[in-house]
Amino acid sequence: MARDILNVNSVIDEAKFGKFHWGVLFWCLLIIIFDGYDLVIYGVALPLLMQEWSLTSVQAGMLASTALCGMMFGAMAFGTLADKFGRKKIILACVTCFSGFTFLGAFASTPVEFAILRFLAGLGIGGVMPNLVALTSEYAPKKIRSTMVAVMFSGYAIGGIISALLGSILVQDYGWQIMFLIAGIPLLGFPIIWKYLPESLTYLVKDQQYESARVIVNKITPDGMVSKDTQLILNESTDSSDSSVKVLFKEGRTFSTLMFWTAFFMCLLMVYALSSWLPKLMLAAGYSLGASILFLLALNVGAMIGAILGGVLADKFHLKPVVVGMCVLAALALIGLGFNSPTIILYSLVGVAGATTIGTSILLYSYVAQYYPLVARSTGIGWASAIGRVGAIVGPVLTGMLLTLNLPHTTNFLMISIPAILAAISIVVLKRHDNDRIATINNIPSQELEKS
Repeated sequence: MARDILNVNSVIDEAKFGKFHWGVLFWCLLIIIFDGYDLVIYGVALPLLMQEWSLTSVQAGMLASTALCGMMFGAMAFGTLADKFGRKKIILACVTCFSGFTFLGAFASTPVEFAILRFLAGLGIGGVMPNLVALTSEYAPKKIRSTMVAVMFSGYAIGGIISALLGSILVQDYGWQIMFLIAGIPLLGFPIIWKYLPESLTYLVKDQQYESARVIVNKITPDGMVSKDTQLILNESTDSSDSSVKVLFKEGRTFSTLMFWTAFFMCLLMVYALSSWLPKLMLAAGYSLGASILFLLALNVGAMIGAILGGVLADKFHLKPVVVGMCVLAALALIGLGFNSPTIILYSLVGVAGATTIGTSILLYSYVAQYYPLVARSTGIGWASAIGRVGAIVGPVLTGMLLTLNLPHTTNFLMISIPAILAAISIVVLKRHDNDRIATINNIPSQELEKS
């Protein structure tokens, strides 16, 4: 049934999960799987790289940080660009960047060449994440928004699982290079992804691309009867005289923005410390290379389960208590890893650590996506992710420094657990600003709508 005026936000919020949503979820999930593959790939190759190039622990940590530096700049730049030019084009540019330069990393003959290629790949890795989160969140029905983002982002863990499994099978026989060659596969699927990955509906309406927007609305709505005469509108103002970065600090958002940044910093510090150094930590504890790599598998299996379960709980209750609870559980699991335990207990603790560190960081992306208005959504996610990348850079370096001090195994994991407590505190004091996004079509200021 045709309508004179149609609010696309309401269409998305009230839609039943259907074929179109499956398509969005599938393509975003597929892209994030390769992104997650790249997250773990360095941890898989690290022991062999250290041996081949005679790297110290600190040098190896710094080498790991080159990709993370690229991810920091990529998240800031591509997140902001997507709010101006659309999610789809930026996502595909990022895929080309991270797949191409990771593939070329297989041919690096020196640490310097490797570092440059990892930095360039990092630009795409960091840039694609905020835009995949924004795109998935913008198409997710309201009742399952956190769950859908979490399921999509669980691909990050699936990529890590694939990387760990392939690494345990291939690296010893074919060398670390094989892992980087496999990373070029997304380049082959570029035309298919371009054809089927949709642009953000809210972006199309904001950019006045109404014809393309109506096609997508007809795919989302059960009746599929939106005519060319239907006026499409948003339930929030898309006009802003300020840059999208300034929006992050307007209308009482400053404190919460800083707390989001702190939480991202602490969570990604833990994630990348574990992803880069867990095999080496377990090698130091007396485990074989194959067994140590399998700890990465347990870490990412836990992350996948934790992310999805956390998303379901967040939709049922609220993101805040779920995130805080997972941070506290992360600290306990990490502390537990420092003690001598039976192998099954260690694998279980690693799984819980993955569920509550990587899983928490995934839920934080969903939290930020639902917090900021349309005009600054990718920017908000991108900048929070970029600040998190600083923690990701610091994490491997600090962990490498810890190993050079030859501290007890218990102390190493105790130190890695501290950021989990700090992240929990940041979320506890976070101010809710849920009504930021419900400014009406009459442009009622969000201050008038806020009741908290």
